[in-house]
Amino acid sequence: MAYYLGIDGGGSKTYALLGDEHGHILGKGRSGNGNHQTGAQTAAASIREAAFAALAEAGLRLEDIRHTYLGLAGADRKTDYDILHPIIRGIGFTAYTISGDPMIGLRAGTDRPYGVALICGTGTNAAGRNPQGRHFQCGGFDYMYGDFGGGGALNIEVFRTVIRAWDGREAATLMTGPLLKLLGYERVDDMYNDFLDHGKQVPLDAARLLFPAAAEGDAAALAILHRQGVELGKAAAAVIHRLGMENDGFDVVLAGSLLTRGDRGWIRGPIERAVREAAPAAAVVTLSTEPVVGALWSALESDGITISHEMYEQMRPYEEFEYIPITTRQE
Repeated sequence: MAYYLGIDGGGSKTYALLGDEHGHILGKGRSGNGNHQTGAQTAAASIREAAFAALAEAGLRLEDIRHTYLGLAGADRKTDYDILHPIIRGIGFTAYTISGDPMIGLRAGTDRPYGVALICGTGTNAAGRNPQGRHFQCGGFDYMYGDFGGGGALNIEVFRTVIRAWDGREAATLMTGPLLKLLGYERVDDMYNDFLDHGKQVPLDAARLLFPAAAEGDAAALAILHRQGVELGKAAAAVIHRLGMENDGFDVVLAGSLLTRGDRGWIRGPIERAVREAAPAAAVVTLSTEPVVGALWSALESDGITISHEMYEQMRPYEEFEYIPITTRQE
C-alpha cells in the first residue's frame, strides 16, 4: 500500500491530510501559522506538528509516505523556495513538492487541471494555470506591492472606520459597538488612546465584524467589502489575460475564510462581474471543502496516480476539520 500526505500551510493555520492510493483518509493534523514570511521557525514547527499529528493518527512514520504535496502561503518566488526547501528537508521530507497555496485551492475546487484560484484569508492571492500548463501568479504580498485586503488588512479598515466615525470624518457605523466589545473597551476614546500609547495591533478577528454590519446595511462595511470584491476581480482578470484564457471554459475557485464563510455576495458579486467580462465562458465557484484535500490529490497525482470519480466523491466532502477562526493571538 502506498501512502500520501497533503499539507496546507496558511497565515493562521496549517492542516495535514494523509491518505492511501485508493483515496481513503487515514489521518489528519492541524497547527498554527505555516507562512515562513511571518516567521520561518514558527512555520517549520507548524508544518512539523500538523504532519506528525496526521502520521500518528494513521499509525505511520514519515518514511512510509510515498509523496507529500505542500501548498504553502508565502511560496511565491525563488527567494521563498530557497528558504522553504531547507525547512522541509530539515523536517525529514524527501519526496515532496512545494507550491503556493492558491494552487491547492484550485485543485480542490475543480475537476479540471486548469483554472484560476482567488484566495482571501489572512491575505489575498490570485493564481492560475491555463490548458497548456502555463502558470501565473498575481499578488500575494501586501498593499505596497499592489494588493488590497484579506483579514490582515480589513481588520485595519474596520478599526480606522470606527475611529473616523468617532472623530467626525465619517458617518456613524454599526461596527463601533462590536469592535469595542471585541477589544474590551467601553468608549472609543479609551481604545484610541490605549492603542496609541502602547503601540497595540488590531487583531485579525476584527475583519469578521464587516459581515454582520453589512447584513444590517451599514454603508461603511458594504463599501469595504465591495472594494475587496473589485480588487479580487481585477486580480482574476489579470491572471486570465496574462494566460490568454479569455475564450476558455474553466472555473474560478474562491478560497479563504473571507470568501467561503460570511460573504453573502458583497465580495463575490464584483468578482463575478469582472470574470464575466474577461472570460464569458468561465464559472465562479466557491470552494466547498478544505484546500488541503487539493494538496492530497496533488500528492497522488505527483506520483502518477489519476484521481478516479470514486476517489473524488469519497474525498471531496471531507470536512472533519474543526473550523479554526482567525485568531486574536498575535503570531
